[in-house]
Amino acid sequence: MAIDALVKPMLPLAIFRGLKPLQITEIARRAERIIYRPGDIIIEEDAIGDAAVLIVSGDAVRISGPEHDGPPEPVKAGALVGEMAMLVESIHSSTVIARGNVKALRITRAEMHEQMAEDHSLAEHFLERISGRLRSLAEDLKKADQALGRWSINSQLH
Repeated sequence: MAIDALVKPMLPLAIFRGLKPLQITEIARRAERIIYRPGDIIIEEDAIGDAAVLIVSGDAVRISGPEHDGPPEPVKAGALVGEMAMLVESIHSSTVIARGNVKALRITRAEMHEQMAEDHSLAEHFLERISGRLRSLAEDLKKADQALGRWSINSQLH
């Protein structure tokens, strides 16, 4: 598969937005090209992850995880699953399996750490992305806490 075909699905992903084209190309070059067969587990809930998986093409579904209690949910080409595992040790919160043949890129944490050691601006980029997400999460939690506080006060008044 040509490197351009591997880079293209990475471009719209928020985690990579703002990187230089050469940085994204290098991430794709270092990634493992893998084909999952029908029934193969791509990521598994409660398993320790060591890589993110970019679905390049094929038919994959999420069968378990947060806010999942119905039929399998399609995971479209271009989706990055297990994203945090390429940066830090993490436990997958969902299970995604291949329904048909799935072409994918496994972006391993070991390769990302090696690339970040060689290119400090890449490490700074990911640090900023993660920090931004944590700030957003903290704001959401603060709003929820405030809403619960108002609810608690109102329920005590009635």
